[in-house]
Order: sequence, then C-alpha cells, then structure tokens
Amino acid sequence: MQRVVVVGGGVLGMVHALAARQRGHQVMHLEREAGPRGATVRNFGLIWISGRAAGAELALALRARDLWEQLANDVPGTGFRPHGSLTLSRNDAEGALLRAAAGRPDAGERGCRLLEEAAVRALNPALRGAFGCGLYCEKDAIVEPRQVPAAIRDHLLRTGSPDGYTWLPYREAVDVAPGAVRDQTGTWHRGDLVILCTGAAHTGVAGRYLSRCERPPVRRVRLQMLQTWPFGRRLSTSLADGDSLRYYPAYDLPERTALAPQEPAAAAAGAQLLLAQRLDGSLTIGDTHAYDEPFDFDLDEAAYDHLRAVAEELLGSTLPPTRRRWAGVYSQATGTDIYLRGEVEPGVQLVTGPGGRGMTLAPAIAEQTFAV
Repeated sequence: MQRVVVVGGGVLGMVHALAARQRGHQVMHLEREAGPRGATVRNFGLIWISGRAAGAELALALRARDLWEQLANDVPGTGFRPHGSLTLSRNDAEGALLRAAAGRPDAGERGCRLLEEAAVRALNPALRGAFGCGLYCEKDAIVEPRQVPAAIRDHLLRTGSPDGYTWLPYREAVDVAPGAVRDQTGTWHRGDLVILCTGAAHTGVAGRYLSRCERPPVRRVRLQMLQTWPFGRRLSTSLADGDSLRYYPAYDLPERTALAPQEPAAAAAGAQLLLAQRLDGSLTIGDTHAYDEPFDFDLDEAAYDHLRAVAEELLGSTLPPTRRRWAGVYSQATGTDIYLRGEVEPGVQLVTGPGGRGMTLAPAIAEQTFAV
C-alpha cells in the first residue's frame, strides 16, 4: 500500500482519490473550503463525447464515459444518466455542417447520427419550437455537477477503512517539497505521491511549476451560466445550438467556413447554447467564453437574454424564471496536450487544464495518473 496525498476537492481531485483507493492506497485529501466552489460545481455536468477531437482526445473521452458508468453503479448520487444529446440547426449552413459531422469516419464511435426534423421531435417531444435537422449523439451523458464531489467523498468515507481515506477540509496547500505538501496550519502531509488538482488557481503551489515554463501551458477561461426553476416538460436529451459548432474540434470541417457570423450579443460574449435538465426538472443554460484577463466581475445581462431567447426558440415555449446565475473560471491547456501534467517536485504531480472537458474526462485522467 502506498500513501497518496490529493490536493483539491473538485471532480479531478475526487476521482484521483477514488482511483487511489481502488488501487488499495491510503489517501489524505486536502480541500481549502468545506467543499468545492470552482469549475466542478459551475458547469453543466455534461459527459460530452460528440464534440471531442479525433484520435487521443476521443479515445480518452470514450474511456471516461465507460468509467463514469462504472462509477455510477457504486455511487448513484452522481446522478449519471446516459440520455444523449441533440445539436440542432437553425439555418441551412448549420444543417450542412451537421450532415458532414454525421458522415465522419468516427461518427459511429461517437454514437452520432443525423435526424431530420420529424425524427428529432419524435425522439425529444419536449422540443416544440423552430429548428431544422439535428445531430443525435447517444453516447453523450450527464451527471449532477453539484452532487458529484460530495457523492464520491461520502462513498469514500463510507466504504474505506478508518485510515484508508481521510478528508481534511479548510486546509489550503501553501508549500511543496519532494513527496510532501504543507497546509496553512504548518502541517506537512507526506506521501509516496502527491497530486495537486488545483483547478484554475495558477499561482500558489501550482505556480512553482508554471513559473518554470517558457510559455504559459495553461490559461484561464471565464464563463457565465444560469439555472431556471423546473420546466414543465421532461427533456429526453441535452441540447446544443448551431453556435456550439464553432467551439468543438469535431466540427472543424470545411462546411464550418460557411457559417454566418454570430448574432452581435452572441459574438460579444463568445456564446453558445448548451442546455441540460437537472433531476428536479430545472434547466441549466449557458454558456459564454472570455479569455482575456483580468476578467469582469459583473455578469453580462445581454448574454443571458440571448441564451434564454435561443432556448425558447428551440423549446417553443417561455422558460421558467431564472433561479440563479453565476460566473465560473476553468483552467485550459494552451498547447496540443489534452490537459497538463507536470512535476512540481519529485513525487509531486500537478494535474490541471482539461478546460471545458474536465467533467467529461476526469475519471480517465485519473486512470492515466496511476498508469504513469
């Protein structure tokens, strides 16, 4: 048995702790808050296979999809549902791109096929608005992002031996040494392996590694999202609009050059519509993209107005009132790597930078960590 120290209680930290325990290791787990408050709980919870780049990224996503399903058998509190996604066209150019995506050689691996309008409505009768064809991706799935960390933590506490898993909230990592990390109380936590899953905190202990890099290997991305009160109809899939085709590498096809410019509000905010229905019937709607720091601390109402309008157009009905709105920041690798793994000190690994793929890829990233 080895001793593993995990820093960070977001999804990456939680699945690393879980992977360590599954391998029989003893885990000490530090989190600077009572629980995560960053990107893990500020996203859609989508396990998004459809938009991934061909090759290594798609393979990693497919492996993660299998691991999420396995995890759900042991930890049903994650809210995992394998209910697929629909990306809907609103004009001919978007429809042509969806048709091209359905013809990719790897479309079968992604579980993607094109549906004409009538077939879309039959698959998801809650859609009563205006749209054309749709790309249905049956391998896409969803979890409940605000439940995932606590569900995994509680599972680890419940199933482990008394010294097998230790959860230490309100402990912030402030220093590292070979095979060790020190928290703000002055306590050193030593292990055969220390894993830093610090998310978008690019200073502090992560900064020791990042400052040595010739070029920044990660950047921070800000997004805006909202959640409504429960919607009166049950959606059988998550949804994406044609603007999402601009952001995912799977749609980097010749037909993408024919897309018309985005509407001004969408272009200003870097917006795409993604929509996921929560277990309680509410809708999570987003998102936007901002890359230039310092980020605004204000929320942009024009972006919310645009996203609500597109959602209402596709659903064919007025959305429930907004229950909550928020901004979030995630860490994204800037190079060709899918995410960043770096050695801060001997025996201390920094794992961050999956970007908007974090929830999708997390279990497979943790598996790779223990395969190194």
